[in-house]
Amino acid sequence: MSAVALGLAGAILFSMLTKPVYRASVTLEANPPTVSVSDEQTRQQNNEITNSYDFIATQVGLLGSRAVAERTAQELNLANNPDVVSQDVDASTRLRAATGAVTGGLKVTAPEEGQLIKFTYDSTSPQLAALIANGVADSFINTALQRRYEASAYARNFLERQISKTRSDLERSERAVVAYAQQQGIINTAGGTAEKQTGSSDTNSLQGESLVQLNSALAAATARRIAAEGAYRQALATGPTSEVNSAVQPLRQELAKLQGDYQQKREFMKPEHPEMQSLQAQIAELQRQISSQMSQASSGRINGLLADYRGAVSAERALQGRVAALKGDVLNLRGRSIQYTILQREVDTNRSLYDALLQRYKEIGVAGGVGTAPVSIVDRAQTPTLPFKPNLLLNLLVGLGLGFLAGIASAIGLEFANDTIKSREDVRRKLALACLGSVPKTSARGSFVDDLRNPTSIVSEAYSAIVAALRFSTEAGMPKVLLVTSTRSSEGKSSSALAIAQNFARRERRVLLIDSDLRRPAFKAATDRIGLSKLLTTEDNLESHVVQTQHDNLWLLPSGPLPPNPADLLSTGRIRKIIGEARDQFDLVIIDGPPTLGLADAPLLASAAENVMFVIEGGKTRTRAAIEALNRIETSGIHVLGAVLTKSTESAGGYGNYGYGYGYGYGAKGRLKKTEILMIPHDDSEDDDQNGRKQSAEANA
Repeated sequence: MSAVALGLAGAILFSMLTKPVYRASVTLEANPPTVSVSDEQTRQQNNEITNSYDFIATQVGLLGSRAVAERTAQELNLANNPDVVSQDVDASTRLRAATGAVTGGLKVTAPEEGQLIKFTYDSTSPQLAALIANGVADSFINTALQRRYEASAYARNFLERQISKTRSDLERSERAVVAYAQQQGIINTAGGTAEKQTGSSDTNSLQGESLVQLNSALAAATARRIAAEGAYRQALATGPTSEVNSAVQPLRQELAKLQGDYQQKREFMKPEHPEMQSLQAQIAELQRQISSQMSQASSGRINGLLADYRGAVSAERALQGRVAALKGDVLNLRGRSIQYTILQREVDTNRSLYDALLQRYKEIGVAGGVGTAPVSIVDRAQTPTLPFKPNLLLNLLVGLGLGFLAGIASAIGLEFANDTIKSREDVRRKLALACLGSVPKTSARGSFVDDLRNPTSIVSEAYSAIVAALRFSTEAGMPKVLLVTSTRSSEGKSSSALAIAQNFARRERRVLLIDSDLRRPAFKAATDRIGLSKLLTTEDNLESHVVQTQHDNLWLLPSGPLPPNPADLLSTGRIRKIIGEARDQFDLVIIDGPPTLGLADAPLLASAAENVMFVIEGGKTRTRAAIEALNRIETSGIHVLGAVLTKSTESAGGYGNYGYGYGYGYGAKGRLKKTEILMIPHDDSEDDDQNGRKQSAEANA
């Protein structure tokens, strides 16, 4: 809510401090260009630009160019307008500043579809906004027309240079081809076809034409020879023809008549009859005459065909000789005509190029070069009556949104950055543990001992509530053995263990406090000859290592000398025997254990103690670390009774760094006697060590 309020206030302040800005808008219509160097390019360009968005995008880019802005500044004389630029600089600097002012306030919007281009100009003066917006439109159109005129002039100049060069090339190539033809004696008889004009055929020369004619005559002679040969061979194979048969037809008719008479008379005359013999003689004579005439006719026809065949063969051979002789001349001419063909092709190319350039030069003119302007004005800018900026409603919405987002982001960031256990509700919700109590954080340094001595202090009352909760933590009431541990060091577990032990001692309960942190003990004894580490390595009795404190009914088993392998000592069965012996001799055993994370000691002690109370430092212990520590304890099969929240800020009061002491002594003959010992809780800093020693001495006094 604070971030939202700050965002709204910032939006209002920004709106009040922002100078009003007016916006004038102009609408233009894009027209496709129609000028190009060649007709083919004109058709292709018009087809592509008219139906393409690229033309619109190009016009949008040109509209926002520096050239248009500079022309606008020059035409509107903005360099001498004090409302636009300062007049204290030279003319060129003022022109650059005026150009920058036009460019800075101009905003061109490309259309999503269609050919209408809209642009706006923003200024603190409404009249100046409309003036510059219309000036930009006019300057853009004039610039486009000038650019098209310059393009046409460039095309004409280019064509003039090309025509002059092509004319020279054409004259040179014509002279070269004529000189070469005269030198080589080549006479070109080309007609009007394209092939003959390029000189690419052998028939363009006299030899070529003669060869073509001879080839035609040779083909005809060959055809005649083949036909004569075929007729001659057919006559030899087929015998008498119809012509021969027609020549002897009268004789055949007369023969048939005589044969008919002979057959009729044979019926009543014998063959020996003189008349019958006369008829036979006539029939034989006719048959001889028919055979003779047929032989003569066939022989004459075959001889005629043979003569024709021989004549055709002779003519063919003569033509073949002439063709062979002329072919060599043509091949020789072909070799000499290669260079002629190259020169002739160059002449034709230069002539075609010259004609095309001359025709295009005639088409391009000044009027055609101007053509239609690429854009035209649809709506001119009107002088705006209301400011475009600041928009109070928009600014309020933006400020509201930014403030809301900033507040949400800050809350989430703080939540993630400070993911710690802060309250009893966090213990129950995040850790799924019962909260046995909450110890407030004290403001005075080193006042923890005094708070424990004073039954009415908030710290003493808090631990009394924790003790009351422990009495109902199990079905049998307060467990006889209780391990006090935490996630990490300096969370107040040693202080909590001492406070609970003192609270039960005041209730006439025999209480043993065991310092089981073999790595960083909280209670230092006067000698290293006794302690838990000694008991773990020997078979001594518990009574020989326990000392009485200055509090009635409260005894202490210190940690002893620091061993090199604490986890190995605690993993043996000796620790269970020690705790069992302590359970038999005392009403309550409180074990001040080491931290859980990073060490194997706490799960081993929890398995031996069977009851665990978890200590959490309010606002410092992270949720993930606490969950991981609890998981390590629960893997040993031990149920955690609950958690105690130390240094809590939920209520007034609390405690911070502190030091306190109590005495103990070990007399001869195994008797317990009060003497002085020093307790240094893990949550003390090294700077508080001396303060703790001082307060310990004051407490003993």
